[in-house]
Amino acid sequence: MNDDTFRPCTESAGNVNDLIALAQMRMPYGAHKGKLLIELPEHYIVWMAGEGFPPGKLGEMLQTVYDIKVNGLEYLFVPLRNKRTYIG
Repeated sequence: MNDDTFRPCTESAGNVNDLIALAQMRMPYGAHKGKLLIELPEHYIVWMAGEGFPPGKLGEMLQTVYDIKVNGLEYLFVPLRNKRTYIG
């Protein structure tokens, strides 16, 4: 798999390494502990947005997932899900 696979992701969302890290990050606590951030249900992400995302890298990643999901851009996750097999 080459970087062309990520072209739709990077054109819309930035650095491919950040997107790969997002694809590998798991929720560290709560009702969805251990679930990949990109697999969290939209209603949960929307609820978290209303409560306020945690500070730091986790909060930034959750904000990114929120932005992608509520704007109907979940297709950006497709190459990330496929790439997971090769990266972790």
